[in-house]
Amino acid sequence: MSSSQMLKGILEGCLLAIIAKGEIYGYEMMEKLSDYGFTMVREGSIYPLLIRMRREGLVTTHSKRLPSGGPQRKYYTLTDTGKKELDVFKKSWRQISSSVNHVLEEEK
Repeated sequence: MSSSQMLKGILEGCLLAIIAKGEIYGYEMMEKLSDYGFTMVREGSIYPLLIRMRREGLVTTHSKRLPSGGPQRKYYTLTDTGKKELDVFKKSWRQISSSVNHVLEEEK
């Protein structure tokens, strides 16, 4: 598995976790990812994931017009299927990260 494939899987799980906190639009997700240290992720990376996540029924979208009259924004929310997928990701991540940490700690 390439590092970009691994990052996509991790990124999807992180997006699910961010969306689980409440409805959010794409650019706001980018800001949150950056705040969490994912500075290498670009907008062009998350939108294809969001499209796939919507197609797979993990998220739903709806558009809202800004009170200031600006352009509409597409907001994402988690579906029940998305919540289950997030739970699976969390369990897998804990297991994988624990194993990797164990291996790296033994190298010392």
